[in-house]
Amino acid sequence: MAKSQQSYNKKEKEKKRRKKKQEKEERRAQRKAEREERGPLSFEDMLSYVDENGNITNTPPDPNKKKKEIKLEDIQLGAASQYQEPEETVRTGRVKFFNEEKGYGFIVDQSSKESIFVHINDLTGPLNSDDKVTFETEQGFKGLKAVNVKLVS
Repeated sequence: MAKSQQSYNKKEKEKKRRKKKQEKEERRAQRKAEREERGPLSFEDMLSYVDENGNITNTPPDPNKKKKEIKLEDIQLGAASQYQEPEETVRTGRVKFFNEEKGYGFIVDQSSKESIFVHINDLTGPLNSDDKVTFETEQGFKGLKAVNVKLVS
């Protein structure tokens, strides 16, 4: 006779499956018994309310409670505007350091005293240390970057 095709692992999986099915049936029967014991739900039990904070509750709102007045102008439809006033485009500063061999340097902004990177490709003429310059800024890979750098005489 041929050996049974059912291995130990298959038997264990089948046992677990039957046990899970049995537990599910028991939970279903328990829920049904609780429902019958509780009786049918009334319309009032099915209602839910939203309070002033937007939370769902089962208690109706108090009609005597003073409501907040909201001005029509304060209501904003759609996404918030993210428009920002453009900053002063042309800045002035002094060259802190510039290496022509490597092709980069730094400019110290006169108003904010921050150090701004400058690359040789963004220059309009030759540049040396301690030169006074005008420039515009844009966002680079690692921070602000000076562009359109011009020597001031």
